[in-house]
Amino acid sequence: MAGNSFGSLFRLTTFGESHGRAIGGVLDGCPAGLTLDLDAIQKDLDRRKPGQSAIVTQRKEPDTVEFYSGIFEGKTTGTPIGFAIHNTNQKSHDYSHIKDSYRPSHADYVYDQKYGFRDYRGGGRSSARETASRVVAGAIAKQVLSGIKINAFVSQVGELKLDKNYKELDFTLIESNPVRCPDPTAAAKMEEYIKGIKKEGDTIGGVITCVAQDVPIGLGEPVFDKLHAELGKAMLSINAVKGFEFGSGFAGVTMKGSAHNDQFNTDGTTKTNYSGGVQGGISNGMDIYFSVAFKPVATVLQAYDTIDKDGNPVKTKGKGRHDPCVVPRAVPIIEAMTALVLADFTLLNRTIKL
Repeated sequence: MAGNSFGSLFRLTTFGESHGRAIGGVLDGCPAGLTLDLDAIQKDLDRRKPGQSAIVTQRKEPDTVEFYSGIFEGKTTGTPIGFAIHNTNQKSHDYSHIKDSYRPSHADYVYDQKYGFRDYRGGGRSSARETASRVVAGAIAKQVLSGIKINAFVSQVGELKLDKNYKELDFTLIESNPVRCPDPTAAAKMEEYIKGIKKEGDTIGGVITCVAQDVPIGLGEPVFDKLHAELGKAMLSINAVKGFEFGSGFAGVTMKGSAHNDQFNTDGTTKTNYSGGVQGGISNGMDIYFSVAFKPVATVLQAYDTIDKDGNPVKTKGKGRHDPCVVPRAVPIIEAMTALVLADFTLLNRTIKL
């Protein structure tokens, strides 16, 4: 299986399956001499872990990361950082009913067709549990990017949308509720809605908005490796993501160029920021902001029609522990992938000038 690595100089390779002994990764390219805050890394993992509230999967995993290399006396050595998160609460029997059949809109069918074999327990390698490894690496990347602030938050669940500009929000409130929406009123409505969806045995999608502030000018490479293109790739590599909208996004098509152009101030900043902090594929020093859309989780705890491995129609019902809405737990994943992209471009930038 190819495609298990992400990044150029700051490069992460992940391994493991949802119901295997462990998941983990190897992070290469981290500069030597960086004093790591291991508690901060674990804190980000705790934000992603299952069982943290009533509106997420009730799988109980401590998700404690263990580091095996690349760190000595609290500092990075410049060698590959190897780490693992051991799985302790698998219930593989919950998936025996799909051993020979496929969940609609899940990776089950295409994995079987591509490889001729699949780990049906929790989706195996296609499980979103793999993203825990990204959160570890992203938490390290955040510490490489000490001057850059990255904040992601839930801005929509189903049709419940937070209609506020991110500049009107208090990011310190993101962690004040299980939805991770910085508007308490909207968060309460979203939470009750998710609970109702869960009672129905159904799922719902949502949107996460991310803002990166104090990003220096010059990150990103023209043509194929544009900054926003790499951010798009990073986000679209996350399980269940169906859309990526950057800067003014699709709404920008309704504007005339004279209104959409970000006029300069004398110090090089811009009066508006429809560009989303990137021009010509290169960061311009303004806030970088984008939104990521997540589909409803494919596994619903209801009866549904599908086919078995021989193409015969069968009826089955979802079982096990699943998120009714993935976006609350996906917030740290979005932040992690953003940090990985920015850290990689930061190191690349060090190679272009004397």
